[in-house]
Amino acid sequence: MRILLIDHHADFARIVKEALLYCGFAVDVTRTLDEAVDALNCANYHILLLESVLPDGDGLDWLKQLRREGRSIPAMMMSSLNNRSRRIASFNAGADDFLPKPVSTDELIARMRAILRRSTQMTAPVVTFGNLHFDPIARQVSVGGRILRIARREVCILEHLLNRAGRTVPRTSLEGSLYAFDDEVSTNALEVGIYRLRTHLSQAGATLRIKTKRGVGYTLELVGAASAA
Repeated sequence: MRILLIDHHADFARIVKEALLYCGFAVDVTRTLDEAVDALNCANYHILLLESVLPDGDGLDWLKQLRREGRSIPAMMMSSLNNRSRRIASFNAGADDFLPKPVSTDELIARMRAILRRSTQMTAPVVTFGNLHFDPIARQVSVGGRILRIARREVCILEHLLNRAGRTVPRTSLEGSLYAFDDEVSTNALEVGIYRLRTHLSQAGATLRIKTKRGVGYTLELVGAASAA
């Protein structure tokens, strides 16, 4: 899942980004509302983490405008202005939650996951394919009941392929979902991630595989569903 953090406090943004990356999320950070607009026009996000007062405007007014435009992306408002009127104004602007600063990253991530569960309306959030189970909110992968320890980018690859299981996912689509704008990415980063994910799945005895569609992308399929690549 890809997160957009909009906050001009560099130390706070760094701490939150590191915590989110550790939990398996891809994160983009913008310091202004104008930068946030550019980011939204370039990528798809699952949730916004938004400071209420930014150098180029009021986050509440900006969120109201997003809602008027019909953008329903979940949003958590964060502010050191923790008073009743500000909290009410945040919810009236279209925020899904309000978190006063200074924040605990553990609480922020817990609240963020709660928002994601509500927004995706996941009554049974675990995705099952073959003998593999994936919890997209907890970012947890298991095969045959055994939890796998997989790096963030491999989990993101798996999630993207699971969402389109049985269909070919273009390489460009995978790369767009995996990497934040400031990630340092080598030319063969995706291939390395695919290789490592295949190794994890094979060693765990997963009843699925990743098939390469040369020059196009990759397909996640059940073993025996098609002839070998």
